[in-house]
Amino acid sequence: MARILIEGGHRLEGSVRVSGAKNAVLPILAASLLAAEGISEIDEVPHLLDVENMANTVAALGAVVEWKRGGVRINAQNIHSVTPPYDLVRRMRASFVVAGPLLARFGEASIALPGGCNIGPRPVDLHIKGLEAMGAKATVENGFVHLKAPAGGLRGARIYLDIPSVGATQNIMMAAALAEGQTVIENAAKEPENVDLANYLNAMGARVRGAGTDIIRIDGVDVMHGASHSVIPDRIEAGTFLVAGALMGNGLYVENAVSQHIMSLIAKLEEAGAQIEDRVDGIKVWPCESGRMRPLDVKTHYYPSYPTDMQAQMLAALTVASGTSTVTETVFENRFMHVAELQRMGANIHIEGRTAVVDGVDRLSGARVTSTDLRAGAALVIAGLMADGLTEVHGLHHIDRGYDNLVGKFQAIGAKIERYDDEETIPLRAESAG
Repeated sequence: MARILIEGGHRLEGSVRVSGAKNAVLPILAASLLAAEGISEIDEVPHLLDVENMANTVAALGAVVEWKRGGVRINAQNIHSVTPPYDLVRRMRASFVVAGPLLARFGEASIALPGGCNIGPRPVDLHIKGLEAMGAKATVENGFVHLKAPAGGLRGARIYLDIPSVGATQNIMMAAALAEGQTVIENAAKEPENVDLANYLNAMGARVRGAGTDIIRIDGVDVMHGASHSVIPDRIEAGTFLVAGALMGNGLYVENAVSQHIMSLIAKLEEAGAQIEDRVDGIKVWPCESGRMRPLDVKTHYYPSYPTDMQAQMLAALTVASGTSTVTETVFENRFMHVAELQRMGANIHIEGRTAVVDGVDRLSGARVTSTDLRAGAALVIAGLMADGLTEVHGLHHIDRGYDNLVGKFQAIGAKIERYDDEETIPLRAESAG
């Protein structure tokens, strides 16, 4: 019965620091498996359920994983298995990225088809297509993908991705690092997290060029070693606080946010009337002078377009905009499950295919709601911050997958928000009832 209780209407001010990027640290942990010698020191590692699951997956394969303040130390010299435990893999889709490193270094891998948020099908066929182009043989049996490299190891290849899949780009890039010859990935994903992975691979001795563009070239090397690396800030966490600050802020400074990573979001917030100031080590946001955001038309797409991972948070913000907005989701087909929960709080939203039409209301009302996926959980917290009365958010395991100390960070900037992990009494409810 873990839940978050929020008393809405309190202004947010001061400074909040963004943690390391979840979507960068997960493939970086997987990439540590490529190191046949030396130890990797990875800093700015957020305390998240997904990160813990990936670290446990790497450890289950034989790596020695030591947690340290703000990061992890990994020794992957003595890997003894190429089959991650099913119980760990089924918890998140990102776990499939261990396939590329295992296949490249050991010539085989057996990975259970993964789990994760229920936001629509995210098949691993592009991963397999890329690995097969490098000579691997893939078979699917009993819910597992079995991969085996040819006798001479993986070979470099020219690989075109039908869509710029982040995970497939990562898996192919890691596999290619130890392949013979050059691999060229065309229509590659351009996300900053993939650039961060490429930087880590290069620190380990790989030769990766072009990360951040749609063509990545990897020249294979014979051996890789451990390296030190600091993970980039989480652009989705930064965006979540920027949206909250645009709604309820009083000059909120989002420290460690990198504006170049979220230009599409910043553009939309400014279009809605928010004031944004880009600073050397962060971003400051003020709400609209009128007190209400102007309506927007938002369409998600692959980076650098508007991110699907910021769709739910923006949709929550637009529920109280001064007019009619549209939010179109083009990346995942089942990513409007939070709409029903926002409607419970008084939002006026109706779905037309892949578009949510949002007629702004004067206010939301607190209600008991349940998170349906990671970013939906953040959206419900934002809704609760601006709603009248009390909002009780359940389904916190989703939030725990991707936000490091979300409640504590909001408390530090003025939100009246508490987390309860058992049946203890709820003081906020008692105060309100009185």
